[in-house]
Amino acid sequence: MTSPLSRRDSLKLAAAAGMAGVVTAFPGRQSFANAHRVQDLAVEATRITVDGAQTNALTIGGTVPGPLLHWREGEEVVIRVTNRLSEPTSIHWHGLLLAGVMDGAPGFNGYEAIQPGQTYTYRFQLRQAGTYWYHSHSAAQEQAGMYGAIVIEPARPEPVRVTRDYVVMLSDHSPEAPDAIFRNLRNREGYYNRGQRTLVDFMRDVRRDGWSATMAERMSWGEMRMDPTDLADVTGYKFLVNGRGPQDNKTFLFTPGERVRLRFINGSAMSIYDVAIPDLRMTVISADGLPVIPVPVDEFRIGVGETYDVVVNPTEARAFTIMSEPLDRSGYARATLAPREGMEAPIPPRRPRTVLTMADMGMAHGGMAMGSGAMAGMDHSAMAMGGAAAGGSAMAGMNHGGMPMGGSGTGTAAPAPAAANPHAGHAMPGAAAMADPNNPLGWEQAGTPEGKRALRYADLRSTQARPNAPQPSRDIVLRLTGQMGRYSWSLNDRRFGMEEAIRVRQGDRVRIRFLNETMMAHPMHLHGMFMEMENGAGDRLPYKHVVLVRPGAEASVLLTADEVGDWPLHCHLLFHMEAGMMTRFIVEPARVASAG
Repeated sequence: MTSPLSRRDSLKLAAAAGMAGVVTAFPGRQSFANAHRVQDLAVEATRITVDGAQTNALTIGGTVPGPLLHWREGEEVVIRVTNRLSEPTSIHWHGLLLAGVMDGAPGFNGYEAIQPGQTYTYRFQLRQAGTYWYHSHSAAQEQAGMYGAIVIEPARPEPVRVTRDYVVMLSDHSPEAPDAIFRNLRNREGYYNRGQRTLVDFMRDVRRDGWSATMAERMSWGEMRMDPTDLADVTGYKFLVNGRGPQDNKTFLFTPGERVRLRFINGSAMSIYDVAIPDLRMTVISADGLPVIPVPVDEFRIGVGETYDVVVNPTEARAFTIMSEPLDRSGYARATLAPREGMEAPIPPRRPRTVLTMADMGMAHGGMAMGSGAMAGMDHSAMAMGGAAAGGSAMAGMNHGGMPMGGSGTGTAAPAPAAANPHAGHAMPGAAAMADPNNPLGWEQAGTPEGKRALRYADLRSTQARPNAPQPSRDIVLRLTGQMGRYSWSLNDRRFGMEEAIRVRQGDRVRIRFLNETMMAHPMHLHGMFMEMENGAGDRLPYKHVVLVRPGAEASVLLTADEVGDWPLHCHLLFHMEAGMMTRFIVEPARVASAG
């Protein structure tokens, strides 16, 4: 099998990586010379302690997260997974290129869930290097603790030289059982939204925007049956770093002057984070496992399922706080980078939560008109948001071809995919872009301090140029749709099991256009293949297996369908997928020319 990241591309990346040596240190991990090719993992129910409190959990290998799987590119690995639960389970190898039946998604590619008491043997050869992860793809077990990190060393040394190398796995943990969370979401709209706007907020908005604009904005949200404070569907989480709560304070050690690699993985069920290390600049060197041209940043936003590798160079013998805040600012995950155990750095003040605006839905006030005037004749009948009025609504007749690309924040019409907006996906301007830093508006506003730089998708450039990449033969439009009132999420208005599968032929070059018609951000994940994100990077489009599509925006990717199989394509917000936001992406074998 080949892939969009073809074997030839893999060899080129490996050759480029051979320009310099690398020194890595995974404290407590055995060297590759003694590494076992066969790994035995048991899945079982247990209890874990987070910040001194015990809760129920599901574990892989007895811990949350599961054991770090540390391999080398080119190896064949064998993992025997034994199910000690009373229900079926599975393990999906997130981001890995492998035969479909080994992908671990029940109901796809002939893979069946592991029944109670049974053992399933995964066997595959590693065709790539980088930072990846693994997790359950059954029921909502991932939420209960079934996830772990994967680090695959390249076959040849990397150009990035570091002294220490750590995994920083972010996750969210709830004392509630996953099925109880899902039931609550289905039973009552906004069940976990504990930050809804109040009369005080209304009066503040009137003072800032005027009575007419404030009333128009409130009525628009009401018609769509959405809430501008609904940034996260679930609250009440403990936010963890490598299974440790904020009070547990996971610590990563360094000696001043060392270069330290931090491999960030968002293994959460439902939480998108803004990540920063105050007083310590980061250099992003990898996205979703594959190298990018280094980008110096002060912070980054990481969607569920995404990974970013960064390098830091602390020169002072002091502690630094690794701070990760979810979008709704309902808590935080923190760890410490320090010269010795027991040290702590100040925890920075929590940033204010933003409030979504009509611009986040591709609309702006002033007659409800887009910047180009494209709002005239809009039709929201296909929006499936449960409550957009067909007659008399200012949004009637909406054509989502005029929705803005993510990150522009201007309300202008989307450009043609061939000239993809360089801000596609998400961007986070600094505080200067906010009218009121204490009451930020818009999904993009992360509260980035003045003078600090936040990573944008537009900053990502592959280390490998592809000047002769073929143009796509067709566009596949995938509308991200849903009804918050019934907690029903879908693609093209169809829930999983009722949808029409996407079918392409092996070798086809296609463009997928994700049109987000909801007020939630959706990290869209394709199994089995890498997508090339159209972010304005010319012939250096970055490879991604998760693309975070911001509210009311469009993001597009290119794909060479080289992996034959029946692959899941879904939102990686766990309960969105459970509620139906998934489809089949089927790559059919190329026709074999008849003999003679």
